[in-house]
Amino acid sequence: MNRAYYKNSITDFLKEDSSLILGELSLNHTNRSLEDLQKNAWVKQIEILKKELIGLSGSLYFEFQIPRMGKRVDNIIIVNDYVFVLEFKVGDNSFGKNAELQVIDYCLDLKNFHEGSHFAKLVPLLVATNAYNSEFNLDEVLNHNQVVKCNQIGIRNAINLIAKSSNEVIDVSEWENSIYKPTPTIVEVAQALYKGHKVEEISRHDSGNINLNKTSNYISNVIEESKQNSKKSICFITGVPGAGKTLAGLSIANDRMRSQEDEHAVFLSGNGPLVEVLREALARDYVITSKEKGERVTKDEAKRRTNAFIQNIHHFRDEYLKYNIEPTEKVVVFDEAQRAWSKEQVRSFMKRKKGIENFEMSEPEFLIDVMNRHKDWCTIVCLIGGGQEINTGEAGLEEWISAFEKNYKNWEIHFSNSIINSSNYIKEEKQRIWLRENGVSETDLHLAVSVRSYRSEKVSEFVHQLLELNKVRAKVLYSEIKKPFPIYLTRNVEVAKKWLRQQSKGTERYGLVASSGSRRLKAIGVNVKNEISAPNWFLNPSEDIRSSYFLEDVATEFDIQGLEIDRTCLIWGANFYLQNDDWVYQNFKGSKWQNINKEVDKEYLKNSYRVLLTRARQGMIICVPDGSDTDHTRPKNFYDNTYDYLKEVGIEELK
Repeated sequence: MNRAYYKNSITDFLKEDSSLILGELSLNHTNRSLEDLQKNAWVKQIEILKKELIGLSGSLYFEFQIPRMGKRVDNIIIVNDYVFVLEFKVGDNSFGKNAELQVIDYCLDLKNFHEGSHFAKLVPLLVATNAYNSEFNLDEVLNHNQVVKCNQIGIRNAINLIAKSSNEVIDVSEWENSIYKPTPTIVEVAQALYKGHKVEEISRHDSGNINLNKTSNYISNVIEESKQNSKKSICFITGVPGAGKTLAGLSIANDRMRSQEDEHAVFLSGNGPLVEVLREALARDYVITSKEKGERVTKDEAKRRTNAFIQNIHHFRDEYLKYNIEPTEKVVVFDEAQRAWSKEQVRSFMKRKKGIENFEMSEPEFLIDVMNRHKDWCTIVCLIGGGQEINTGEAGLEEWISAFEKNYKNWEIHFSNSIINSSNYIKEEKQRIWLRENGVSETDLHLAVSVRSYRSEKVSEFVHQLLELNKVRAKVLYSEIKKPFPIYLTRNVEVAKKWLRQQSKGTERYGLVASSGSRRLKAIGVNVKNEISAPNWFLNPSEDIRSSYFLEDVATEFDIQGLEIDRTCLIWGANFYLQNDDWVYQNFKGSKWQNINKEVDKEYLKNSYRVLLTRARQGMIICVPDGSDTDHTRPKNFYDNTYDYLKEVGIEELK
């Protein structure tokens, strides 16, 4: 696979006519509006490299693709067993912080997702053509804590200084043809899809592990068949936490929106923070992309254009509650459909907020009823996460199936085979039997492997065994994941913060998370009642005090469900602690803790910790604070037993 616009040995590059090199670059460049600006940059780069690479032996690439980031590296130069990743700032007389972070991010992306670069010596090299050369520490550079910074006549010296001591040589052919397996964040997914990238360009698609393509293709076939035969259909996609359900849903909605505008496909989510973050990310990215094209687009304009792609499910519901009309949308994707409200919750909401008495439909039933207004065809796609209901009144999958059982038997139901094989989704055997007899079971509708924690696909299983108190199995799994996906334990929040900062490179995002019910963490300076702005926390840069990087604001399960960051510190609260080999479930009211007795509420609380423990992509640290001898709301036994259990599982302690 050719990922570069131009590639050659350094020897042949030096011999080749500059105009021919420029011609090849221009031929591969697709954005015509940028052509003059880009050509000038290439002309200067070719001129500089023709001088600076004299006497060096190796390979050279121009515009090497980094699909996950939707960008291209200016140059990659391979000399001996070093891979130099170059970012040019032509005409600049200083080295900008953003440029440093960008070139480090390129190296991290290659290291994490490009198989040929997993163990390569990747050197971030920033060239500001009119700046002064800077000294560097090679160990820090190779650990991606520092960037080699030089001007246009310092490139050869830097490469020689670093590569001269090595006698090993990279197999260039093997390196450039090795597999690239990106696992983008959901924010990166939304941005890339909206720009027109296909899901296979931006996600892992090695057939042995991930069946995202199969899932998307299956759904597309169902939609086409429904369209051709005037049928109404629903598809239930399941998956382990982080398996790419939201990625699949965004891909389906985006593909249909682009290829079949009359279908008005839309991605709907009841997860307010997720919708806010994705919409804000799309709008910010749209402004930047438009500026690069020479267009002027305001933030408000960008929001108007991008907001139709992703919508809040409650706004959709309220629109069709107000008007009893046939919806414009033919294809709707409901994210986290298991979180739709039960009849009791909807009835209470309608009475309190809308002044509607005796509303007798659950949210799933009402949403199906809205789509059922179509006279010909429509397709609903439901994304279902097992064991992730965290809110009072969330109905789970049972309410969806119940609606079809009672009122919509003419619909065609396609469902993941996991739904009838696991009590995680439907607890009643009777309902599973009905579904088996009245629907179509399909293995391609289950996403079985987590791609969030790309360093280890067993993290979600480890978390499950940990929460189920299966100590022996959890210990085995921890021993398997601890190297690729480090998990540490501490009793000191400052130790945890230091670890997050030390481990994270470039723009890798880190932050504090905690259960919304862990109210007494306030005593150690962690206030879960302090509401955050999710877009600021997830998207703003490290110098912004509102961002996750500042480690001041904490995200709860409601803020972070459906989203992810590179590294987290979970601060464990007293609302969920271990005693006599069993979990104790508590709720803080007034000035004291009260036991939670309802099984459904216990399940919500356990699931909130399941969510918090599966939000990291590269590693996490769990902080279980010390108790207090003087504060009756924080006795030591609320913390010590939990800490001891985590240590017994094998989690290494940092002090």
